[in-house]
Amino acid sequence: MGFANFACIIFYMIIHQGYENLSLVAPVVTLGIFDGVHHGHRALLNCLVSRAKEIKGESVVITFSPHPRLVLEQNHEDLSFLTTLEEKEVLLENANVDHLIIIKFTKKFSQISACDFIKNVLVEKIGIKRLIVGYNHHLGRKGEGDFNNIVQCAESSGFSVEQIKEIINGEGAVSSSSIRKALLNGKIEEANRLLGYYYSVSGTIIEGHGLGRSLGFPTANIKPDYEYKLIPADGVYAVEVHLGGFTYPGMLNIGSNPTVNNNAGNKSIEVNILDFDKDIYRAEISVKFVKRLRSEKKFANTKQLTEQIMLDEQQVRSLFK
Repeated sequence: MGFANFACIIFYMIIHQGYENLSLVAPVVTLGIFDGVHHGHRALLNCLVSRAKEIKGESVVITFSPHPRLVLEQNHEDLSFLTTLEEKEVLLENANVDHLIIIKFTKKFSQISACDFIKNVLVEKIGIKRLIVGYNHHLGRKGEGDFNNIVQCAESSGFSVEQIKEIINGEGAVSSSSIRKALLNGKIEEANRLLGYYYSVSGTIIEGHGLGRSLGFPTANIKPDYEYKLIPADGVYAVEVHLGGFTYPGMLNIGSNPTVNNNAGNKSIEVNILDFDKDIYRAEISVKFVKRLRSEKKFANTKQLTEQIMLDEQQVRSLFK
């Protein structure tokens, strides 16, 4: 597929917690949440890096943690995100960004107006020379700072602003929300195409019920590290497993195992690592979703389930051959 390799860091990015005591060279800046750091984001980042090189300056990304919705919204039950902060750091580093500034997001910070943020932070603390923004970017209190407002504030502060056009796919602009929708609908290959890399989930292996082992297919039960990490739709997937510095093919099930589990509400993420049989309880694991094989199904008996799992395994072996 030609996707970027998450683990192949080819550049060293400096990470700053906050914006005090910075010493940046002619900084060209962009800012946002960058959930997923997808194709649309990377068009903006490519422009950022290019503009910084043109003026012999440094490229700077500003992001916010925790996610603003976690601070401003009371109901977190339906919130889910494509990337953790740590995953974003790796993806931004792979985009050859020089500096990442992480600003702690609070309710007090959310009340700062667009022009005050530009003057007090971008100009006085960072020393901005140029601002690069996305096609629908808003800045400041309640998103009041649209592109025209940002330009007006920038003119009085002595730096220029450039807006990047949206990246269009077959169904519209590439966005984090369109990728989340694809994942929740089980369209993993579409999501991967929009991301430009395989969607992944990382976590810790916890004790399961041994149902897979009883069928001849032992599984590792994964507890995601980040409680707001988006989990794709229920079903069976071909995955690339990263464990202990090694990579293995695997088949992963998300769901409630309805054939052998009467508790439909008890969902799990379980991966069978092909040709692997070691004790990995409590180990850290990461899985990259390559292809959705099928939806989860309740079979008449365990014999039928086992026969289907054997067919699933054949698909995975063929895919990774």
